[in-house]
Amino acid sequence: MNASQTASAQRVAADLLQALRTGRPIAPIRDRLDGDVDAAYDVQAQLIDALQVGGATRVGRKVGLTSAAVQAQLGVDQPDFGVLLSNMAVPSGGGVDLGELVAPRIEAEVAFVLAKDVTDPSPTAVLEAVDYAVGALEIVDSRIEGWDISIVDTVADNASSARFVLGRTRLPLSEFSPRDVEMVLHVNGATASTGDGAACLGDPVNALVWVAQTAARLGDPLRAGEVVLSGALGPMVPLTPGAVVTAQIGALGEVSVTAERTHNRAQ
Repeated sequence: MNASQTASAQRVAADLLQALRTGRPIAPIRDRLDGDVDAAYDVQAQLIDALQVGGATRVGRKVGLTSAAVQAQLGVDQPDFGVLLSNMAVPSGGGVDLGELVAPRIEAEVAFVLAKDVTDPSPTAVLEAVDYAVGALEIVDSRIEGWDISIVDTVADNASSARFVLGRTRLPLSEFSPRDVEMVLHVNGATASTGDGAACLGDPVNALVWVAQTAARLGDPLRAGEVVLSGALGPMVPLTPGAVVTAQIGALGEVSVTAERTHNRAQ
């Protein structure tokens, strides 16, 4: 990027950081970045650097926009990825404070936990790096006003990441097929979303390989111990105060979270 583009990216990153900290969303930023996805990833990197200075540590990546249903919901046509930080993790059965978020939505996924660094992003090597898989819930949020996002907006906004919840059942890939899992998500006991592994780029493993290869190309490969959220298995749904969300994800079992509002940030 030239000096002008660099300055613009720095301003966008600062505005997104302010929106994240205050809960006050900002207008779409795609025109400020000239619709450039690479510039959006640069903004994302600056945002993550600032959050890590604030004390959070990187614990993984998330792949977004892998489901045709979610792409249709948001009007985009390709996957993206973001960074998972330590302060985004919520234990299964725990609560998430909606007072810390803007306009949260929730979706169910397959997550992979890595046993070793992915120095070779070939499909075979990526799969060999997996320690185990677990069921997961991802709470996504947009610091862009009204979820009015393009691929550039969501990439810059750390792929609309907010919180994630991992289930307790751990299975190696030798014991189940991620593509074949059936997902049912309930909100307060009522079915709110359904899907399967094939809805995630044809197979959640494809999403894992995609992010491993993309991260390697960008010079920041996946590392041992990291969690990779592979993407939604069905449509995401709004997350509102008092909601008890439970997903059953095939052999990976159940994962749940309760939406709370324990405080409201000053606007």
